[in-house]
Amino acid sequence: MKKSYSQYLLILFCLCFPAGCAPPATPSPSPTTAGTIASTPIRIPPQVTKTSTATLSPSASPTSIPSPAPITTVRFAVIGDYGEAGDTLQAVADLVISWEPDFIITTGDNNYPNGEAATIDANIGQYFHQFIFPYSGIYGQGAEENLFFPTLGNHDWNTNDAQPYLDYFTLPGNERYYDFEWGPVHLFSIDSDSREPDGIGRSTTQATWLREALAESTAPWKVVYTHLPPFSSGHHGSQLALQWPFQEWGASLVLAGHDHVYERLEIDGFPYFVNGLGGSSVRYNFEEPISGSQVRYRQMSGAMLVEASSNQIRLSFINVVGEIIDTYTLSQE
Repeated sequence: MKKSYSQYLLILFCLCFPAGCAPPATPSPSPTTAGTIASTPIRIPPQVTKTSTATLSPSASPTSIPSPAPITTVRFAVIGDYGEAGDTLQAVADLVISWEPDFIITTGDNNYPNGEAATIDANIGQYFHQFIFPYSGIYGQGAEENLFFPTLGNHDWNTNDAQPYLDYFTLPGNERYYDFEWGPVHLFSIDSDSREPDGIGRSTTQATWLREALAESTAPWKVVYTHLPPFSSGHHGSQLALQWPFQEWGASLVLAGHDHVYERLEIDGFPYFVNGLGGSSVRYNFEEPISGSQVRYRQMSGAMLVEASSNQIRLSFINVVGEIIDTYTLSQE
């Protein structure tokens, strides 16, 4: 085939300038392909540890993940003998919620009159559902973690061996007696009722558990709370079966209820509190004050506010109109 004049010119051009006939070069890979680490800072939610299998280049710096700060202070509420729906309990609940406590503990009798399933949500969830997890009652949204730690009272035991109570709450341990820690405070809930399967005497399985748990705890403050008061000047009086050697075992103080009064006592230099003015429509009179009784009050319902740091714990009983009736402080170096 004859070549045209233009074809001869193209051949001559390629012989003289070979680079001009080469195909276009393939672009180099972009420096932002997979395997490199972006320069934008990584935002990691608090208290979440994020791990990565990516390899850092010699010039890259690892992302710093700060550890969550330890809880150094805590404030919690104590209510007792409260479980009776009505205006009085509403006033106590309003008082407690106004404090914005980290959590709530109770000194028993959470569900009057007989601890029945039919009354438990109205007596408890109606007022404190936002502290309970998991909460499946009808009064609103529950908490994202449990912030409500009751102890059993004699009225809670009156129906089916406290089964409605055990079904309603999800608590540590066997749920009848248990412990938990919050910042500088280690709390121990004790079942004081004679129907407790593990007993209530000082040599029982329950008492042995408490003695060993107190001995193992390294918390600055070790708070024991129960229903029947070891010592009381109220209507029911002191409960001999609960006079365990709490101080010897390492407790810092003991909180109780059952008598519908407020009383602070010091027995052999050790503090006991009776906190039973949480909402019951019945308030008791005091009997002859026992030795060691220091403060007695029965005029109005209320609750206790406890504030603790590593070197101090302060307990105040405040009535429903906001009057501070009693304040007690323990300190250590």
